[in-house]
Amino acid sequence: MADSTRIDEVLSTLDAELPQALERLKAFLRIPSISTDPAHRGDVRRAAEWLCAELAGLGFEASVRDTPGHPMVVAHSPKGTRRPLLFYGHYDVQPVDPLALWDRPPFEPEVQDTPEGRVIRARGAADDKGQLMTFVEAFRAWKAVHGALPSDLVLLFEGEEESGSPSLQPFLRENADELRAGIAMICDTGMYSDGRPAITT
Repeated sequence: MADSTRIDEVLSTLDAELPQALERLKAFLRIPSISTDPAHRGDVRRAAEWLCAELAGLGFEASVRDTPGHPMVVAHSPKGTRRPLLFYGHYDVQPVDPLALWDRPPFEPEVQDTPEGRVIRARGAADDKGQLMTFVEAFRAWKAVHGALPSDLVLLFEGEEESGSPSLQPFLRENADELRAGIAMICDTGMYSDGRPAITT
């Protein structure tokens, strides 16, 4: 079967499984993983553990790694012969104050129809849990079509990006051999334009 046909199968699987993917995203968004607020330290860890369990369920070798601050989630697919491809994102979210400016509770996600199309409203939906889950759901669909994860993937999801990432550089230095990759894809950056998927270098 041609590669383009298999890609079409993966895309069709993503479309068919969208309701289930949205439910998983909503579950993730309900965790108030506010890294700047010490009162939510347990919630940040809970988000890391939720994410780790999702990745392990897909067949990744996944773990929650402690740091002096909030934990990292690191996952690997089976090793192959290529230089790894690293995916980076973060699972912590910004504070929600002042609550009076919200039309609805920030950790009760809802899909809404807008003039620009359907959107999901909740803290973290656009920064960065939604983007992070596009990676996870793409791997899920790939595995459904191909029967296995792609080889040579490294996933690094941090819990301190909204706090300035104080643990990230030390963690990268301490785990350089494990995290070394040929290309890194970062799902938390500027958008070229609304409604236009892009890979920006």
